[in-house]
Amino acid sequence: MSESLSPELLSALATAAATDTLLVALDFDGTMSPLVDRAEDARALPGSAAALRELAQLPRTTTALISGRALESLRSVASPEPETLLIGSHGAETWTGPDGAPLELTASQAEILRRATDAVQKVVDIHPGTLLELKPAGVVLHTRTADAETAESATTAARTALSAVDGVHLSNGKNVLELSVVQADKGRGLQSLRELTAATAVIFAGDDVTDEHALKTLTAPDVGIKVGDGDTAAEYRITSPEQLVQVLQELVTLRTAGVSA
Repeated sequence: MSESLSPELLSALATAAATDTLLVALDFDGTMSPLVDRAEDARALPGSAAALRELAQLPRTTTALISGRALESLRSVASPEPETLLIGSHGAETWTGPDGAPLELTASQAEILRRATDAVQKVVDIHPGTLLELKPAGVVLHTRTADAETAESATTAARTALSAVDGVHLSNGKNVLELSVVQADKGRGLQSLRELTAATAVIFAGDDVTDEHALKTLTAPDVGIKVGDGDTAAEYRITSPEQLVQVLQELVTLRTAGVSA
């Protein structure tokens, strides 16, 4: 039997759901989807996917996914509704509709990315179980499938190699070291969506350290939810992606009643 949502979280959801213009923005991996070893195998829990679809159809309600994944990867695993806005690569990529401009690197950024990719590839080549993922504006070192000692060694080696490459922005995540040639984070991404949608309240949930940038931007009546363990700026915490299903289903009920009143 799943754990009940706290009275405090239920109250906060009710307040946010009553707002005039609501933005519901979610991280994907570890939030809508349980974490998996192979990134391409991730899928949202059916209950979360269904609830997000329902929210996307409600008046004065915008849904969004804010992910570290590249947009192409996010679309592949999340199968978002056409109305759902997308922030990828921790904010370096955005999709706000068919008229939105795609990400284009400068010649300097492209050269920095080439050098950084070469450096990470050399680390992966000598650290079994690690993987390299290419993104339009960066590259990711994945260590989830390596043993703990190899993962630590690979991360240290990559940091050392990348310290010699100017113009690289590094960030840590769960079993990943990510670099980007575009300075962006989920907080900036969330702020841009808030401005675009003129939201009067935002609900955001995430599980990773990279989600803290977004959580730190929230103020009442916004609702920030941390999924799982770890230090957080979020006022509310749930245990798992399974419990997020409860959050979203409750939100559907509350918001449907509010916009119908």
